[in-house]
Amino acid sequence: MDKKRIAVPSNNPGGLEGGRSEHFGHCDLFTLVDLENGNIVGVETVASIAHGAGGCMEPVGMLKDHGVQAILVAGMGARPLQGFAQVGIDVYFAARHAFETVAEVVSGMLENKLILMEPTQACQGHGNCHGEGH
Repeated sequence: MDKKRIAVPSNNPGGLEGGRSEHFGHCDLFTLVDLENGNIVGVETVASIAHGAGGCMEPVGMLKDHGVQAILVAGMGARPLQGFAQVGIDVYFAARHAFETVAEVVSGMLENKLILMEPTQACQGHGNCHGEGH
């Protein structure tokens, strides 16, 4: 059986019909989607946690603790991208304008339309992609 738990940075209230957040570090919450043999078998939301002393690594650890195996993002800084690699969570890039809702981005993954995010695609702290520079 092919099982996978994915996370999508989301705007309130989250869930499949919720809007996806443009950036990992600024989302209201994460929608966690359980997939089994290419079908959605479960959905839950977890609140994003503030960047405290651990910075971007705190949400990385929290998602790892929730059993997440992949995260689907439109933007992410280099530090959390590296952190996800260290804990074994795949980061998939899903362009902002191609997918509006959580359901759309999950469908994109199931249809193999997403690519693994490369370090060169990480936000460098300029523009509105990632204002804190971490």
